[in-house]
Amino acid sequence: MTINKNIENTQSPRISVAPMMDWTTRDYRFFARLFNPNIILYTEMVTTGAIIYGGANRHLDYNHEEHPIVLQLGGSNPKDLALCSKMAQDWGYDEVNLNVGCPSDRVQNNKIGACLMAEPDLVAECISEMRNAVNIPVTVKHRIGIDNMQSYEEMLHFVDTVAETGCDNFIVHARIALLQGLSPKENRDVPPLRYEDVYRLKQDRPELLIEINGGIKTFTETQEHLKYVDGVMIGREAYHNPYLLAELGQLWNLEAPDRFEIMEQMMPYIAKRMQEGAPLSIITRHILGLFQNLPGARKWRQALSGGNAKTFADLENAISNIKQAMKRTEDYMLEKQN
Repeated sequence: MTINKNIENTQSPRISVAPMMDWTTRDYRFFARLFNPNIILYTEMVTTGAIIYGGANRHLDYNHEEHPIVLQLGGSNPKDLALCSKMAQDWGYDEVNLNVGCPSDRVQNNKIGACLMAEPDLVAECISEMRNAVNIPVTVKHRIGIDNMQSYEEMLHFVDTVAETGCDNFIVHARIALLQGLSPKENRDVPPLRYEDVYRLKQDRPELLIEINGGIKTFTETQEHLKYVDGVMIGREAYHNPYLLAELGQLWNLEAPDRFEIMEQMMPYIAKRMQEGAPLSIITRHILGLFQNLPGARKWRQALSGGNAKTFADLENAISNIKQAMKRTEDYMLEKQN
């Protein structure tokens, strides 16, 4: 495949959907792209071992509609990361990102994720090897701190050490990660958000491209953050309330798409995936939030997740039932409006 330059051509600001394990799959990413052409999409974190030894096609394939798309890698072996970065470039990815933020016990044991913040020299070596292997951008996603390394000065030292490699794009989750004592879920909610540390990083290092992540849920909040940083990464809200991506289109003066039109565009994709043998449920679980915050949201979720599974077993019945669900949801919304 040829190198795709869509990220370089994407208009500022940089708005992205965070990499989320089991959530930002290729099915979700196809769906998310229908809301906004400028949002940058990330894969789930993929370890270098999974790519090298577990089948590259399985872990690297994506839909061409997903561009601009970033592959997030997990690993700490510079040579392996360089190899996987080169594979990502050959596969057509627009950018490669190194995960230095995941607090999971499983990845810590393999020296992956947030624990690497304690080893800035190793991260710098990894980024240097990755950059030498490719022509596409290489970026880092990290926390503001971990465990006993919680000060702004320590985060700045980490960033400065990595930036010496020539890396100039950092996505900062504005919470520390407590690797001892908190679960991954608790690490997403319990440590307080310190947005000011990320703002200060941009102020102290204006030459770097700094993006902020953590707890951001609305267009208004996004606008406020963009006064201080170069980009915003949206996490779980983009999954549970995907229409937020359409609302963010205001940043580029885009016309907001209609939810029902989005589903009409989604239908051929659902049919294609089912013809490939994918169970409908692994696709529909990503679209349950389409009507979030609207009167028909519950009707929509019930129609797609309840009832007899046999009704969705074959393609014809599946498409028919989804269309019926759309009609019932639309009728219910009109009824409520009147």
